[in-house]
Amino acid sequence: MFSRVVLAAGEPRPGLVSVDVELLNDEEITAALAGLPGWARSGDSITTTVELADFRAAMLYTGAVAYLAEAANHHPDILIQWNKVTLTLSTHSAGGLTGNDTALAERINALR
Repeated sequence: MFSRVVLAAGEPRPGLVSVDVELLNDEEITAALAGLPGWARSGDSITTTVELADFRAAMLYTGAVAYLAEAANHHPDILIQWNKVTLTLSTHSAGGLTGNDTALAERINALR
């Protein structure tokens, strides 16, 4: 049975990544990407493609990413192509890359 958790206005969600939402400058993005193997800048986003054993593994990986994203309340664009999963992160509300993107990318990398 599922239970519903109701949070008071302004109360942080469990596991929420609480990072400043100011846009990162080019130097900060370059420095962050140096510590994020497999991620690359693509305009106002960062992206990675992970190749897994098969479709089932790709779906399980995507489910794990979804869990992390929901906990962080920060959701990547996800493209699944049989055994390949491409993730794209950007903070749309800020108009580019923020610490929320790099923090979630770091958590996603821990799945590998």
